[in-house]
Amino acid sequence: MPHRKSLCYDEEARLNRKKNPPTGDVVTAAEKLGAYLLDEEDYLLLQSIGDFDLKCSCLLATPAGVRKLGGAVFGDKRFGRTFIYHNTADCYYASRGYRLKVEIN
Repeated sequence: MPHRKSLCYDEEARLNRKKNPPTGDVVTAAEKLGAYLLDEEDYLLLQSIGDFDLKCSCLLATPAGVRKLGGAVFGDKRFGRTFIYHNTADCYYASRGYRLKVEIN
């Protein structure tokens, strides 16, 4: 199991990264745990109940249209506000992780 940080968005992005590829990706990590990445709505709800990701950022479930264009979505909280950003899906940083949710039937 890869670490929780320094991962790109999905396997396609990891395989397409020619220079310094990461050890894994967040979509595969979530699937292995039987969980789902938070989407923008989930993330905004989480941030409304507390202050999270004040020193790091988290990759979020990315809409198919954004992913098709090579992007990925992430968020964090700075200056008392929640921000949602974008980057290329193959980018990864030591200060960017991910948050998961599980669905109970």
